[in-house]
Amino acid sequence: MGGLRQVTASFVVPGPSGVTVRSSLKGLTGQDDAVLRQVGALLGSLASRDLKARCTAGLDHDGEQWARRKQALTGESTSRWAGSITKSTHDQWALARRGQLAHIQNLRAGVEAIARRLLQPIGAKGAKGAPGGYRSRREWFAKSRRLHVLQDRLEQVRADWEVGRVRVVRGSKKLARARHHLETAGLSEEQWRLRWEAERWFLQADGESGKQFGNETIRVAPTGEVSIRLPAPLAGLANAPHGRYVLACRVVFRHRGEQWADRIAANRAVAYRIHYDTDRNRWYVTASWQNPPVRTVPLQATRAGGLAGVDMNADHLAAWRLDEHGNPVGEPRRFDYQLDGTAQHRDAQVRHALIRLLHWTARHGLSLAIEDLDFAADKTREKHGRRKRFRKLISGMPTARLRARLVSMAAELGVTVVAVDPAYTSRWGAQHWQKPLTTKTRKPTRHDTAAVAIGRRALGCPIRRRTAPPPPHRSDAVGHRPVQARPDSPGREGPRPRMPGPRTRSAGAGRGAKAGHQGAHNRSGHTAEHESWHQDSLPLSL
Repeated sequence: MGGLRQVTASFVVPGPSGVTVRSSLKGLTGQDDAVLRQVGALLGSLASRDLKARCTAGLDHDGEQWARRKQALTGESTSRWAGSITKSTHDQWALARRGQLAHIQNLRAGVEAIARRLLQPIGAKGAKGAPGGYRSRREWFAKSRRLHVLQDRLEQVRADWEVGRVRVVRGSKKLARARHHLETAGLSEEQWRLRWEAERWFLQADGESGKQFGNETIRVAPTGEVSIRLPAPLAGLANAPHGRYVLACRVVFRHRGEQWADRIAANRAVAYRIHYDTDRNRWYVTASWQNPPVRTVPLQATRAGGLAGVDMNADHLAAWRLDEHGNPVGEPRRFDYQLDGTAQHRDAQVRHALIRLLHWTARHGLSLAIEDLDFAADKTREKHGRRKRFRKLISGMPTARLRARLVSMAAELGVTVVAVDPAYTSRWGAQHWQKPLTTKTRKPTRHDTAAVAIGRRALGCPIRRRTAPPPPHRSDAVGHRPVQARPDSPGREGPRPRMPGPRTRSAGAGRGAKAGHQGAHNRSGHTAEHESWHQDSLPLSL
């Protein structure tokens, strides 16, 4: 047991901190489309210039520089547009820094893995949990060259990290590279140019509590009317007072529409983002707001009525219900999904599987126990080597998206989610539960038993089942039930109830004058009270 890593404690996952809803802008006129494009292009150029200034400042940036940047943008737009641009710039720079740190950790892990394997003899077998040497001299030589490449990359990224230099591409690096491979991307030059410009447009504004309908820059009225405060250079395009442009369409938020209406009626902050989908040739508006912090349910309260353990896999969710003592109840459940096709199709598959899981959980009044998965350090080819199919498998599992969607959807249905450490759940579940749960009509899979292990860990029970004592040490000769009662259960030390079966002349279990007295049984150390047996008189007639 010394080689096993420490298992962290389970915890209740807090609810979502924000809400996002989206609706399409239908019925726009040609003038509306032209105004949105001009506003987005102007603000996008300002955002690109501000991002360049922020990246140039690096770690030397302070509040005074922030104020100067915002003041320079205010003269070419408005103060509120400038605040939204600078806030978006800071978020983008911070995201790039987090990605840079993750890249450093990934490179460091790859360098350590290759260096450790190069020190071992060629063909040496690996120990449990640690890979051995490389298979051939040719592979050893190729990996030695790759080690130098990774070391050079690591030095460059570390140098950038120390001085605060980040590399950010507005519009995504993937789309920028696709410009040189249009045939492979399946795009023409005009299509790529339109997509590139649309990705670099900027049409988003932060909300302000106390202002009319929660936002002064992009305002959506309860009737669905959308109006935009135009930047100073485009003030001549206004068709409403105070330099505003009102779109001809009406917006309806069908999802969480009541919550949105309550917020704007109370003039609470709502942020909006308008973006253009080049594939569908349609404009969309996204509304988002923050939820007040909600006190999470204590962990002991989630264990009161049992819960359902869920094991996430590449093509399905395996679930099994457990009672409060950690015993599996009923049959295992399977919720399938397919992670192929477009991103929208994969996302729809995940949402459909999660809603079926949550409806089943809410119907039985249970909590959910899931693994706190993060495959960020397990996708490198240096760790799994030639196992390309396995690397592709774990890379395609949407762990972060599934977890985020599960938490947000569970909060709407009032289902509590408990996160557990994923260490050894599949291995120990199959080892301790696959054989006992197998019957003539049920053959649980490794994923089903992993769900049982996850549920028991969330309940605070050990994954290993109670081992039955040897036959000479059992209290009865026909076997011993491995399920044990809780220490505070009443009557746990009392006599066992009478089991139905053929009647005999001897008193059955739980019957007789000395049924509740353990000293009355003929055992070692106890003297049994033997009384003469007396037969009642037989009836003369029946």
